[in-house]
Amino acid sequence: MSGRRLPDADERVIARRAEIAAALAGLVAPDAVIAHERQMRPYETDGLTAYRQLPLVVVLPSTTAEVAAVLKYCHHNEIRVVPRGAGTSLSGGALPLGDAVLIGMGKFTRILEIDLENRCAVVEPGVTNLAITKAVEAQGFYYAPDPSSQIACTIGGNVAENAGGVHCLKYGLTTHNVLGAELVLPTGEIVELGGKHLDAGGLDLLSVVIGSEGLLGIVTRVTVRLLKKPDTARALLVGFATSEDAGECVARIIGQGIIPAGIEMMDRDAIAAAEAFVQVGYPLDVEALLIIELDGPEAECTHLMEQVVAIARACRAANLRVSQSEEERLGFWAGRKAAFPAVGRLSPDYLCMDGTIPRKRLPEVLARMRELSARYGLRLANVFHAGDGNLHPLILFDANAPGELDAAEALGSDILRLCVEVGGVLTGEHGVGIEKRDLMPVMFSDGDLLQQQRLKCAFDGKGLLNPGKVFPTLHRCAEAGRMQVSGGALSFPDLPRF
Repeated sequence: MSGRRLPDADERVIARRAEIAAALAGLVAPDAVIAHERQMRPYETDGLTAYRQLPLVVVLPSTTAEVAAVLKYCHHNEIRVVPRGAGTSLSGGALPLGDAVLIGMGKFTRILEIDLENRCAVVEPGVTNLAITKAVEAQGFYYAPDPSSQIACTIGGNVAENAGGVHCLKYGLTTHNVLGAELVLPTGEIVELGGKHLDAGGLDLLSVVIGSEGLLGIVTRVTVRLLKKPDTARALLVGFATSEDAGECVARIIGQGIIPAGIEMMDRDAIAAAEAFVQVGYPLDVEALLIIELDGPEAECTHLMEQVVAIARACRAANLRVSQSEEERLGFWAGRKAAFPAVGRLSPDYLCMDGTIPRKRLPEVLARMRELSARYGLRLANVFHAGDGNLHPLILFDANAPGELDAAEALGSDILRLCVEVGGVLTGEHGVGIEKRDLMPVMFSDGDLLQQQRLKCAFDGKGLLNPGKVFPTLHRCAEAGRMQVSGGALSFPDLPRF
């Protein structure tokens, strides 16, 4: 899991810092180029704060044409580029490189069009996730994906990581809610993918770009799907004496054919931290807490709620409460949405992991994570999207204590290996970045990784865009094209690792 190894810096490029900054200042507004160390400090890390690196130069374009001009210049001069949105990535996806231009998209903050007839909106990538819903809620619409960081994370970053949120169980991830995008390729070419229509003909390149972690191009405009607000929404707060009982409840609900809008789970430590933070009445005498929301027509919600309550009781629910008002429902969610910052009260530092497992393996995985926690001597606070099996265990540690960061990373690696072992995947919505990059061979064969790199090469033939992320081994594009998979084995020359 260690992300300490990145591509070697090109000292020749670093020596040209002043020249590169001057050239970029001719492509954007002069005050949109930052090359002084102190002024670049805010850009040295993202949400994975254990790793820091000053960029070569920061450039802040404000139009698609300026993004294209910067990329064209960097491509022609073979200068690496790292795109950055709000910097909330938890996998190191926006970590700068010392010899790379960092392109900050923070000025792209306009909602360009709201088209309720076609139930969509066209926005720039710097618009925050929550701002989209705020712009249309008075008309009874909303944007479904709702990451816990939705007040800060931007739609461009959501596209890069294929973000989800508490309601992705029923309404899908970013890829299910984006209709189109304007993309600037590493060469500076501008292409349109999708549009306002539901489906596009030909190759589904839009789905390739969503979740590509900034490796293929820079998105400068996004068309998102808007949904009509449900007639009714009710939430159920259920406490359990064991996490295994809570996991069994989740499995039974889904197995019964019921698809709630969301099913979230927190363990004892996370419950206590969230309750102290927002004081919404969470029970403190349980080991696990589920928040289950049902929405739709009132009669349907009432009928399904009765079934869910019966399932919860059959799974030995120790505490059960159904929301009786919209204020109470929002209160249930307020604690969950604040869980990540609230856990900051429990420890000086924590790593927020992200792996996804088959729902039926949830009780087993929770038990084995407790064993791993005890083995490493580090506490875990669990907050996750139980309905779709997307785990977010928070590994508590103190970075100032010798060896604890290394131990936290090792524990995180073992948790992710466990996810893959039981039939899951390394990431649900945070992306691979540098955090999970060296674990990619745990999930993918050499042939799998080669095909993925060939796809990157089709977009970025010089390998300049966000290098050092996702792929554990760097292959030059010409060499990747010559490699062959034969008899289940991949043959290629011995190339340096990052």
